[in-house]
Amino acid sequence: MKWIALILVIILMTLQYRIWFGESSFREINLQHQKIDNIKIENKELALRNQKIVAEINDLRNGTDAIEERARYQLGMIKEGEVFIRILDSH
Repeated sequence: MKWIALILVIILMTLQYRIWFGESSFREINLQHQKIDNIKIENKELALRNQKIVAEINDLRNGTDAIEERARYQLGMIKEGEVFIRILDSH
């Protein structure tokens, strides 16, 4: 009887070790859940960025205001008849 009890205890300890420290342990599962949560947050941020890009593309395709704004600020273009004044620091 003692041998059977000892064998059962050893089997139980082996199974417990695998549950707590093995490849599919609670700790590993929690780490995987944390990774999943981080990836979900990153995906939400990327989806928001993509929505902004799509909105900007639609503005560029459908309206002239976005094109005009880019031409003014990125290329320094002005409309015909406008006066461009640049104020420089005295440093």
